[in-house]
Amino acid sequence: MSEQPPVEKRGFHVVVSKERFELPSGRVLELDIVKHPGAAAIVPFISDTDVLLIRQYRHATRDTIFEVPAGKIDPGETPYTTADRELQEEVGHKAGRIEELGWIWTTPGFTDEKIHLYAGFDLEPVASRPEDDEIISPYRVSLEEALELIWRGELTDAKSAMTLIHAARRLGKLA
Repeated sequence: MSEQPPVEKRGFHVVVSKERFELPSGRVLELDIVKHPGAAAIVPFISDTDVLLIRQYRHATRDTIFEVPAGKIDPGETPYTTADRELQEEVGHKAGRIEELGWIWTTPGFTDEKIHLYAGFDLEPVASRPEDDEIISPYRVSLEEALELIWRGELTDAKSAMTLIHAARRLGKLA
């Protein structure tokens, strides 16, 4: 059986597509898949030991949570330029150097969203420009304490946790 064209419903940032497909086993399934343009996340190093997290209100969680700056890749942007833009918008800093850390699937059971992970170094202050729907407070903390927030269950945002873990490993802070 061949795949059938998806039935789509468009949202502001995503498209939900009902897709019928055949597994390698031959079983035929129908799933809703959230199509996403991708995103980038960046852990800003304000010093050799300290990072800038943000506390941001997220309506889906009905709470304010710890995160690293991140955002959707806009048309015409690369993941790198998205990370650079989000760093400036959300914490008011520009990086002199940005290093790629890898990428993750956010939730591959229902979405094709891929988030590219970066670390920003040699930061210089610039004017922050949060978007209208963003309520953000920067939060300076040591990388060690940021990792402790993960282990204690206080930083539960997966993209942020993975970005911090990748950065810590890159810097030799994790095996």
